[in-house]
Amino acid sequence: MAVLLTGATGFVGMEVLTRWLERGDRHVYALVRAEDDAKAAERLRPGLESAFGEGGGDHERLTAVAGDVQESGLGLDHATLARLQGEVSIVVHSAASVSFTLGIEESRAINVGGTRNMLDFALGCEDVERFTYVSTAYVAGMHPGTFREDQLVEGQEFRNAYERSKFEAERMVRSYRRQLPVQVLRPSIVVGERESGWTSSFNVLYGPLKAFARGAVPAVPAKADSPVDVVPVDYVADATYELSSRGPTGTFHLVAGRNATTVGRLIDLASRHFRKEPPPTFPPQVYRRVVYPLVLRRAGERTRKGLEKLAVFFPYFSMDVRYDDRRARAELEPAGIRVTPVDGYFHRLLDYAQESHWGKKPRGRAEARGLPSSR
Repeated sequence: MAVLLTGATGFVGMEVLTRWLERGDRHVYALVRAEDDAKAAERLRPGLESAFGEGGGDHERLTAVAGDVQESGLGLDHATLARLQGEVSIVVHSAASVSFTLGIEESRAINVGGTRNMLDFALGCEDVERFTYVSTAYVAGMHPGTFREDQLVEGQEFRNAYERSKFEAERMVRSYRRQLPVQVLRPSIVVGERESGWTSSFNVLYGPLKAFARGAVPAVPAKADSPVDVVPVDYVADATYELSSRGPTGTFHLVAGRNATTVGRLIDLASRHFRKEPPPTFPPQVYRRVVYPLVLRRAGERTRKGLEKLAVFFPYFSMDVRYDDRRARAELEPAGIRVTPVDGYFHRLLDYAQESHWGKKPRGRAEARGLPSSR
């Protein structure tokens, strides 16, 4: 029986795809938004060659399928839809908008509507072993204190449309638990891999770090002791493969958990790496009312624009929530899959970011690891 994977052109989704190709024996269908199957395969090729080296864009157990999660029937013709529903027994749905700036209706169209269409697809399959939905730890929103894997609806508020739409999508997925063997995975902030620092996505944590490296962060609206939950992409991909291929149903936090760092610790590590004085931190309200207006008056146009772009990330530097991941650890640690503190690989993340000019001159995963072509 085959696997259907969405989101394979994305950062985490491509790494999950490579795990299924490297470690599994099932045929993998990757649903890709494209005009036809050939163009869908071309969209996958750069990520596959990044992972496997030059010539690694083709694989006998991989079929790219042109489709769209936002369309009814995934945008597939009747024959293709029927064939996939007859062959697919595991669905891994990781396609989503991760933008913090989209409006709520746009976010819902992708994150909620797309997930509903994937659930409808799975209901039509002849035999479903597992429906794995890649959610986010940030469905916790602004919940204070510890957030457990069995929690979801707690009256929490949200920082942006991304968090709210992912919360709504997960709530919908959970409502299908009597009809489908549902599995929900909640990663936190995903960064590059531990071994090489490689990443194909310079989002969330990387924006503020890049600005700091360039001297464009004179102050930070944050609480120095606020937890920052960071996980490397290799942990998330390994865990997703392990759980989606043979794990039980239920919800799993793919987070640093008890290994989470703090805002103050990240500032200290970054200051040492870039050899810069650490920027002062201010309570968010003080920053907004006093510090930010003062900075804007003194800053040039480029700095002002940079700070405006970073503003969407600042709320994540004064959080109170911590994530309990004991259920995930109980499943993953016996398989040798363990999360480690970011302190141990943070320097490699920054080395790769600087060497690749923050994504402008990227190197593939295989090249970053110093691996020869696998094909």
